[in-house]
Amino acid sequence: MAERSPIVYLRGYAGPPSGVDKQVDDPFYGLNSGATHIRVGGEGTPRFYQFEGPLLRLMSDEGYQLLVRGDQHAYLQSQADGAVAPESIWVHRFYDYAASTFGTSVTAAPEEFDLEKAAERLYDFVQLVRRKTGAPKVHLVAHSMGGLLARCLIQKVSRTADPRTGEARRPGSELVDKLFTYGTPHGGIAFDLGGGLVDWAMETFGPNGSDIFAPDRMYAYLTPGASNGDDPPPGWRPNEIPAGVFDVRRVFCVVGTNAADYGLVEKAVGPRSDGLVHIDNAYVRNAHRAFVHRSHSGRYGLVNSEEGYQNLRRFLFGNYQVRADLRGLDLPEQPSGESRVWQAEVRLAVRGLPTVMHEQRAAHYCPLQLNQEAAQHGGSADGNTGGVPLATAFLLDPVNVRGGREDRPALRARYTLVLRVFHLVEKSGRFFWEDHLEQVPDWEDTLIVDVGRPGLYEETGSQAWAAWNSGVPGSIDDTDPIAAEPCRMVEDGEDLHTEIPMPETVHPILGRESRLRLTVSRFS
Repeated sequence: MAERSPIVYLRGYAGPPSGVDKQVDDPFYGLNSGATHIRVGGEGTPRFYQFEGPLLRLMSDEGYQLLVRGDQHAYLQSQADGAVAPESIWVHRFYDYAASTFGTSVTAAPEEFDLEKAAERLYDFVQLVRRKTGAPKVHLVAHSMGGLLARCLIQKVSRTADPRTGEARRPGSELVDKLFTYGTPHGGIAFDLGGGLVDWAMETFGPNGSDIFAPDRMYAYLTPGASNGDDPPPGWRPNEIPAGVFDVRRVFCVVGTNAADYGLVEKAVGPRSDGLVHIDNAYVRNAHRAFVHRSHSGRYGLVNSEEGYQNLRRFLFGNYQVRADLRGLDLPEQPSGESRVWQAEVRLAVRGLPTVMHEQRAAHYCPLQLNQEAAQHGGSADGNTGGVPLATAFLLDPVNVRGGREDRPALRARYTLVLRVFHLVEKSGRFFWEDHLEQVPDWEDTLIVDVGRPGLYEETGSQAWAAWNSGVPGSIDDTDPIAAEPCRMVEDGEDLHTEIPMPETVHPILGRESRLRLTVSRFS
């Protein structure tokens, strides 16, 4: 089993002083919240479905400890170096300094919240966790603004000398193993509507809150040597981590797509969001991502969702990464006088889980725009390079079954990728509905992939089997593995890949050379 890293949680923006006090009064800054939902059983009777919350599930699934002992920071300081278990969860309580509930004397007066100062304290806290656990690195798990706090640590604080001693700090890549964010506004926060709603939304963040998400302010706390008031250079984008600073392949961003559950602020931000953060602003460029139909926070929010947790668990503890790309794309020529916009919907599901891990749907305002993706990624008919990325999954070790590390391996992991392709017609700059069938795709099928060992008791020789559901008779649960023969995996450097032809029924749309490539990489 690979070395385990401590996990440090960072909460999002708490709002005005009253919101700060509310979060500080919670022992875990609200990061322990779960959720209860209604599901319908086979007899039609509504039943509760409970998700305990990410902290409790990491304890039960992965054997982590949530060590508090009155004060996590004081507890760490009281322990000998290397004496604390690395399999531990910590909450960076950076808001304590800004809370009015911790005292009103001159010495205990609350500070005005400052993101860079909070990131400097995070650097010190990470160093403390590393020293007391003996772990070389930590995982950072952050909600909303907490992700910007983590990036400030990685991109600026760790690359700047300590003002107290003048000594150089350790680079963020030597401190942080993986960064996982829920609904972080990596590209800032923008409002679609003007007037009173925007004023109300800005007031919701408090006197200094909205400034945190402005591009010039983000430039200041994400760039070494930059100060407040400095203008970003032309072409600077807040959602990019500079090459060489941190490997973006070790960043995963959960993107929320349910604006309706967030409240009034959604009216100002717009529907193509989680209610607060636009979909296009919620991820680091070129990082892994998953789209889930949850709101920014609240009872139906990202952090307290099983969708978010299952992505978190697999990203932190998975041993393999499987990426699906659409290659050889050759879309039909545009008919005279009209423009056809081709879109695809993608859903990723895993056998044994009650939730969908990733879904990009038109109803959630985030379908794949195939015309744009093909032009950007080179998915042409001779597309031996490039390809349209569809989804990425991380695979847990087959012996890790519901948290129990058994002597015998599990049979196989099964992942399914649902693809739906449809088109819209534009004439004279407007959608044309005369021949339109609402929610009826031009083509739909499901790729079923089994990953695991050939036999139940074999120790080595992991392989993959794949088949389109349209060619599998009966229930897909009754066939294991899903195909008679394993895929032919081709070595590509340190990776393995296989290409699966698209069904003939979609050739008139995607082209005869269209194929789906699965790339398997070691990830730890």
